[in-house]
Amino acid sequence: MRSVWNGAISFGLVSIPVKTYSATDRSTSVSFVRIHEKDGGRIQYRKVCELDGEEVPNEEIGRGYRATDDTIVPITDEDLSHLPLPTTKTLTILAFLDAGEIDPLQMDRAYYLGPNGPTATKPYTLLREALEHHGKVAVGKVAMHGRETLAMLRAHDGAIVMHALLWPDQIRSTAGVVPDGVEIRDSELTLAETLMDSLGELDPGELHDDYREAVESLVAAKLEGGEPAAPETAGASGGQVIDLMAALESSVRAAQEGRGERTGADEESGAEADATVTPIRGRKGGKSGTGTKKPASTGRKTASDSSGAPGRKRTAAKASAGRTKSATGSGGSGSGAKKSTTEKSTAKKTTAKKTTKETASEKSVGTAKSGRAKSAAKGASKRTSA
Repeated sequence: MRSVWNGAISFGLVSIPVKTYSATDRSTSVSFVRIHEKDGGRIQYRKVCELDGEEVPNEEIGRGYRATDDTIVPITDEDLSHLPLPTTKTLTILAFLDAGEIDPLQMDRAYYLGPNGPTATKPYTLLREALEHHGKVAVGKVAMHGRETLAMLRAHDGAIVMHALLWPDQIRSTAGVVPDGVEIRDSELTLAETLMDSLGELDPGELHDDYREAVESLVAAKLEGGEPAAPETAGASGGQVIDLMAALESSVRAAQEGRGERTGADEESGAEADATVTPIRGRKGGKSGTGTKKPASTGRKTASDSSGAPGRKRTAAKASAGRTKSATGSGGSGSGAKKSTTEKSTAKKTTAKKTTKETASEKSVGTAKSGRAKSAAKGASKRTSA
């Protein structure tokens, strides 16, 4: 592995010589070249001087700085080497912070730092162990690739990793991005957190670049003179889910089924589906009820249809007025229903019997009083004759 920068870490009065290596490899990503579609020839980019129109070789190309008036000021490597910057060859540590205090937006490229020479081995190991044991990261400044940048040092897999950081003024504001006036219900937040937990842990071994593999398969098919395989299309998911709660619940179920789980929530949802009540349309002119009490039995059978819905009750009562039909209301509604004709007839008979008994009793009492009055009158008549 070739080092890209050599310098030292300044840790108080301790100086640790280090070599810097690129920690990432971007050569595996898909890269295309530009071609002429007519004949397939590659498009070349030539470095041409805008003043004389001649192509310039790399050894004659230098650097310049564009001033505010568009004037180009030449800058040489010697000019940069004499800049009054202590960070030109030294990474100066400014502070030690918690990793959570560094905004991930500031992180740029990553580099491995290794000790440069036998004398750097022990102080290098000491700094790495201190960072790991204390749970801190170091923040400092370093000049690399012709510019000064912030840097963060952290312990990782037995090494010290340096992350180049962007300056705070290089982070754009979120103004105009964040929506306003959006209210989130507690139930929605709970379902979202449940979905987070249901997705499980991430297996790094399952992470790969599907796009690169697809491009490589396409190239292989073209080299063999065949046609690329048709892409597999995912199954139709039906209509677009507009309800956020329904989308969250479906996502949680899909994540749990993907791990072969079935929770009590699934069983409850199934039970609720089985227990769903479909309202039945009542009789014409009546009201339908779904939670009323069952009417008291009158001793007659009640007809029911095959679906279990209450049928129309009919009660016949013989009275002096003839046969009278009595209806109890439709659909099983029991509140506010009128009494049947049978109940009214029974009540009338009971009242008539009571009235008859009371009349007979009153007549008996009246007869007894009349007899005593007659006896008294006869006694008085005898006493008068004597």
